[in-house]
Amino acid sequence: MGEEIRAVGFTGEDKARFAERLAQETAIARELFAADRFSRAGHMLGFEIETWIVDHNYFPASINQQLLEALNNPLVVPELSRFNLELNCDPLPLEGDALGRAQDALAQVWAHCNDAAHRLDANLVLIGTLPTIRDEDLTLDNMSPLNRYYALNREVLRMRGGRPLRVDILGREHLVSEHRDVMLEAATTSFQVHLKSPADLAHLYYNASIAASAPILAASGNAPYLFGKALWEETRIPLFEQAVDVPGPARVCMGSGFANRSLLEIFEENAREYDALLPIAFEDGPEALRHLRLHNGVIWRWNRPLIGFDDDGAPHLRVEHRILPAGPTFVDMMANAALYLGLARALALGGANGTGGLSFEAARRNFYTAARHGLDAVLTWPGAGEIGADRLLLERLIPTARQGLAELGVADPRGYLDVIEARVRSRQTGAVWQRKALAACDGDLYAMMAAYCEGQRSGAPVHEWDL
Repeated sequence: MGEEIRAVGFTGEDKARFAERLAQETAIARELFAADRFSRAGHMLGFEIETWIVDHNYFPASINQQLLEALNNPLVVPELSRFNLELNCDPLPLEGDALGRAQDALAQVWAHCNDAAHRLDANLVLIGTLPTIRDEDLTLDNMSPLNRYYALNREVLRMRGGRPLRVDILGREHLVSEHRDVMLEAATTSFQVHLKSPADLAHLYYNASIAASAPILAASGNAPYLFGKALWEETRIPLFEQAVDVPGPARVCMGSGFANRSLLEIFEENAREYDALLPIAFEDGPEALRHLRLHNGVIWRWNRPLIGFDDDGAPHLRVEHRILPAGPTFVDMMANAALYLGLARALALGGANGTGGLSFEAARRNFYTAARHGLDAVLTWPGAGEIGADRLLLERLIPTARQGLAELGVADPRGYLDVIEARVRSRQTGAVWQRKALAACDGDLYAMMAAYCEGQRSGAPVHEWDL
């Protein structure tokens, strides 16, 4: 979905041609994998951060086009809405102080973006859902003016027969909202970690990423409010799933199961089970796998397999870990990434096909329980039975993540896993802080957001923030 397209509407011929190319490219990818032509080079790391642009009243500011023009930076790209941006960093070898280097690189891009925003009388904020966003902000008037987004909106509504999208989330309070467009998706902003591994290990990392998602999410919640209502600790999860709800298999989901022998199984499932959402015709040769990659790009698994290409042209496999919220600070986000990477490594090479001995159904159930309850979630874990997420992290998974990072050759001189441990012991995630701060502000969302932004500017991890 990152590339601009020409068409907005599609014909039956477009769909037939796309289906033919998708089948051809899926077969080519399988043949390349069987011939051992996918990259076996070492582990690499990449990040995407989605950020809000807000005015001085903490309402969304729809100025991403002006910001992009002022920045002229290929690492900063548009998102679905005019009040969001996406920040990226160049891929890094996963070794040494890779996480610290990534933090420094992202913080530098962030500083440049914020400087540009300030000149436009706006600010940037990293938060999973913006508590001050209003239902009326999520309209097509605020969609970024790119054909790919208009096409996505058109095709989602076509597949729904014109029926509005309905969000129904029962949490601490109950929210029901209907929209005749896909803009509800814009209310969710994430921190996405890309983990590239040797191709023969990629399916193990995919399975491990699914198994580890629940406890990671329990420790990372930062999205408790939407339209002024207190919902889940990670309201992004049900919101995104319901914001792109079309007939057929779920477009936003945990997937249908673990991979058995390779990640190519997931791409074959894509071709077999999912109708084309954006049947665009590319002129590139089939070896570029453009149709296969676009089709995969409009299936938003919470852990999504990706195919890319190394500098030498060899195709590679990587996992995009999509569960994490943006914010509260860069230290918090890198701590979340450290927990993910360490657990993914330990589980991937720990036997049981990377699953840690967890069934897929248990992993999926754990995930939604963690999204709803955060550190109060009771999870199922092999060898521990039913156990609180906080105890599971402190007694088992944080030590396991330390071991996994060491096995990868990744150092932690900045103490990112210490941040996770302190966050869990204090029981103050971003979501918990927001709820406590709102109570301290007598329910004033704007005062809470002012305090949140001040905490974010301090750079201190959220477990150290005062109320």
